[in-house]
Amino acid sequence: MTQRATRPTPPTGRHRSALRHTLAGIATLLMLAWALPATAAATAAAGQTGRTTDSDTATRRQQTAVKHISDAVGVVHTMSNETGMPALLGRARGVFIVPTYGRAALGVGGAGGAGVLMARRADGTWGNPAFFDIGGLSIGLQAGAEGGPLAFVLLNQKALDSFRNRNNFSLSADAGLTVVNFARMAQGSTAGDVVVWSGNKGLFGNAATVGVNDVRYNQRLTEAYYGKPMTALQAIDSTETNAQADALRKVLGSPPAPAGSSAKARGH
Repeated sequence: MTQRATRPTPPTGRHRSALRHTLAGIATLLMLAWALPATAAATAAAGQTGRTTDSDTATRRQQTAVKHISDAVGVVHTMSNETGMPALLGRARGVFIVPTYGRAALGVGGAGGAGVLMARRADGTWGNPAFFDIGGLSIGLQAGAEGGPLAFVLLNQKALDSFRNRNNFSLSADAGLTVVNFARMAQGSTAGDVVVWSGNKGLFGNAATVGVNDVRYNQRLTEAYYGKPMTALQAIDSTETNAQADALRKVLGSPPAPAGSSAKARGH
């Protein structure tokens, strides 16, 4: 007896649906296997780009900070030629130097200008720089004045503490500080908490006192300069040696001689 061949049973609708799902799953796995390396490479490239951008920004800020210090050296050279200024610097607790104030400073830092603070340590030597921006002059600025370099000589601890203890403050009578215009000072005068010098003789006109608003700690610039997180107080009170500011320390002058040292020297 001849046995007939058995024909395969055609797939039912349920079987066809399961087959389609299986094939779709395989296709998805193949696509993922292809896409994952590309995604990982793209993510790594994006991360590298981000790190490069951050590094470039930090480098630019550091270069800007170093330039501010270099420019400040030139400002101190100029102001030290003024009669009476070396004596003021000799007894200063600190000095805040803004190399460029006014329209030319826009885009460099702050609404008015970016500056470098140098404070004197307990042993009389100059410490490390910290960076601050200033806004507008509240008193004394003459209409139409173009600006120029400024320097604020801080004559007592109260004036220096404005920079040490607050990230946003003013140097003015409203803040309890007398800010005297150097151009109007009588020779030998010791009045005032702060003496402000301007490289532009017409900037303050005949104003005897001056005020400056909106002094702000520039944390980004300071941290880029030191390469690590740094508060204003940490930068000002730091006992580390920062050689990049050596030229500025030198031009600011040696620590004042102790009282009576001249007499002792003569006695020997």
